[in-house]
Amino acid sequence: MTDWLTSEQQRAWVALQKMQLRLTGRLASDLAAHSGLSYQDYTVLVALTADPCGRQRPHELGTSLGWEKSRVSHHINRMVARGLVAKERCDSDGRGTEVVVTDQGRREIEAAAPSHVAAVRDLFIDVLTAEQLATIGGAAEAVLARLALDDR
Repeated sequence: MTDWLTSEQQRAWVALQKMQLRLTGRLASDLAAHSGLSYQDYTVLVALTADPCGRQRPHELGTSLGWEKSRVSHHINRMVARGLVAKERCDSDGRGTEVVVTDQGRREIEAAAPSHVAAVRDLFIDVLTAEQLATIGGAAEAVLARLALDDR
């Protein structure tokens, strides 16, 4: 027997889906208008620049972004062609490769970040109270923790 969602659960679920889709769409449009980066480029560069060495193995990058192996591979190849990242041999084992942010990639994310952060503030942060922000942050972390169980 199916355990259907209550009307309140359905309302929350649909609102979350709509918010995520519309917010991502608006942020992507804003990035395109103010930089040469796509939303996906930006998320890759954020992940790489969060590492002090600016590098990650493709599978680590895919795991942190929640992307499938083929999506990571295709997108990284497009970013390599545009000079945003490079692929280099892994120093630790010499067999694998690492994705490395280039100087151009660093310049582009540094140029794009101020307007992107302003858009995040305008469309998300400033709309919520401190309590709502804490609640949504805790809720997102709980769901991410549950999803991480499946990634093991």
